[in-house]
Order: sequence, then structure tokens, then C-alpha cells
Amino acid sequence: MSVREVWEEKPSALGRFGKGTVLAAVLLAVLVPLWVVLVTSLSSEKTINEAGGYVFLPREFDPSAYVVIFTGGQITDAVVVSTVVALAGTALSLVVTVLAAYGLSRPGSLAHKPLLFYFLLTFLIYPGMIPSYLVVTGLGLKDNLLALILPTAISAFNLVVLRAFFMGIPGELLDSARIDGAGELRILIRIVLPLSKAVTAVVGLFYAVGYWNAFFNAVLYIDRNDLQPVQRVLQQFILAGQTPSSSGSAVYVPGLGSAIPPTLAIKMAVVVVTIVPALLVYPFVQRHFTKGVIIGAVKG
Repeated sequence: MSVREVWEEKPSALGRFGKGTVLAAVLLAVLVPLWVVLVTSLSSEKTINEAGGYVFLPREFDPSAYVVIFTGGQITDAVVVSTVVALAGTALSLVVTVLAAYGLSRPGSLAHKPLLFYFLLTFLIYPGMIPSYLVVTGLGLKDNLLALILPTAISAFNLVVLRAFFMGIPGELLDSARIDGAGELRILIRIVLPLSKAVTAVVGLFYAVGYWNAFFNAVLYIDRNDLQPVQRVLQQFILAGQTPSSSGSAVYVPGLGSAIPPTLAIKMAVVVVTIVPALLVYPFVQRHFTKGVIIGAVKG
């Protein structure tokens, strides 16, 4: 008679209840703040004042905050800038990371060990803000969108994850392609990448979310208002107390007439605008998330 391991046993009723309780608590901890932010962004000044700030139960529907942020131009420009930076940065980062990871995964590649040591060294040593600022400004990237992309174009962590996965691909498969006359670039495109969809999708998600949420590089390198990303604008709204110039005057909302959007509703509306893209992208990548991270982390 075979003996089953402890983790193979069917959980008890108490265990199932405990797991369900923990998962429900985690789910509420994530959803409740999102719900409060959304409801507050759609509430009138009267509702916000009666609630003493953030609103949990919706009462009066007032979308004037969204009318303000999208008609003022600043948020619209910031969303466009963040979208361009996220798309271009993710594409560049994936190309550079995939090429570097594939080269470092081949034992006979040029300067294999020194280059690998150089990348791994960045886990321990970071140049710091002032040297980075001097390099970026010295290259003439001040007030340039490339300043939001190039300094973070490659992540050593993502490189290690991809390299570990590439090293787990059987060498015999790659050798057979070389015998058939395929070069390294064709092997990478035709064989390695199709086998690496899960881990590549996860790494792409890491890069995309990182570019979308980044604001500190904009604080350092971007002074022009028309080149500010949406997270930088959100930082100005929330921390610095700045709001659109039209927030103190009434705006016309179709079907509701004129309304004066409260400042808190405008801030929460900006928060909603910044998190919606990540919420829309994540479901398409979520099925690859666990598989890609675990496989890329343990292979090799």
C-alpha cells in the first residue's frame, strides 16, 4: 500500500474554512480600498462632506471630477506620455533583456563569466542618485522621454529569471537546429522564444507596470509640464496639493447640468485613471504569472 505525503492528503473541513477565511480577508483588503477610491471619485461635495472624507456607500452620482481632469488637458497629456513610455520602454527592455539573457545562458558565449558577474554585481552595488543624474544630464537627456526609459531599460532580476529559464531548454534541441544551418538569432526567435512565452509575458508585465508606475525619474529629469507622466501628476495632486486650474469653478456635466467637483473627488479620479490600465492588462497575463515566475526561478 502506497503512503501518501502530508501535502497530498485532502484538507480537513477546518483547513478549508481557514483557507477560505484568509483568502476572503486578503480579497477584501484589496477590493475595499479600490471601491472607496472609485466611489469617492464619483461623489458630490455634499456626499463627501457628510461622510467626513472618503465615501464607502454611493449616494449622489457626480462624474464632474472626471470631466475636469479630461477636459483640462493635463491628465490627458500625462496619460499619453505614460502610455508611450510604457509601450516603448517595455518593448526595448524585453528586446535587450532577452538578447542578454540568451547570450549569458550559452556557456561558450563571448566574455560569458565577466558579463554575468557585471550584471549580478548590480544586485549589491547601486550607483546612487547623483551619479545617475550626472550621466543622464551629461548625455543631453534632460526633458527627454528617453530619460524615463534608458536608465531602467534592463533589470538584473528579470535578466536572471530569463537566463535561468533559457538554461533549462535542452541543449540537444538547439544543437539540432544548428546542424540544420540555423543561426543563433533564428534559434532564439523560432525555438527559444516560443518555448518561453510564459516567463517572457511575466517579465514584460514587470517592465510595463514598472514604467507605468515610475515617477521619480520624472521628478529628476523632466521639468516640462507637457512631458510629465501620469504618476508624476498624481504625486503633485496628492502630496503637493496641486489640482487642475478649473477645479474651483463649475463644469457642465451632460444630464446633470453644472457642478463644482470637490478636490478630493478629483484626486481620487486621478488615482482611478492611473490604476485602470494595470487592471485591464493583468487578466491577460495572470494565467502565465505563477508558471513563468516559478519555472524561470528554479530551472538552471
